[in-house]
Amino acid sequence: MLVAAPLLAIPVLVYNLFILVGAEGRGDSAALAALADPVFSVPMASGAYWTVGMGEILLFFSLILLFVELLKSTNSQRVAIVNHALSMILFVVCLVEFLLLRGFATSVFFLIMTMVLLDVLAGFIVTIVAARRDFDMGPR
Repeated sequence: MLVAAPLLAIPVLVYNLFILVGAEGRGDSAALAALADPVFSVPMASGAYWTVGMGEILLFFSLILLFVELLKSTNSQRVAIVNHALSMILFVVCLVEFLLLRGFATSVFFLIMTMVLLDVLAGFIVTIVAARRDFDMGPR
């Protein structure tokens, strides 16, 4: 049944741990600052530096997991229905956190929450299209 778990729960959990535990226990403001602090920078051909923070790394990881979730949504087995339901629950949890908890009203978390919503929508749309194709009786 672990296959049914939405993969986007991983970045949500990482963000939750980061904010709720805080950056080394220093609170959510320090955790938010740590998300924005540069982790590394890459010199570009233009002479500019591309700086990447922990928030951007988490978003990149989330995009990869969204891609895998979209591939999983094409599966029409029973486990896919459970995955869609768990993804919907995850979206509701993310929405409540975004609206009610102080450290979650950030662009990074909003984008992660949007990815979870896209996973929910894509899963239901793919399931509906596949069901319509399976039950199509031919030309009308």
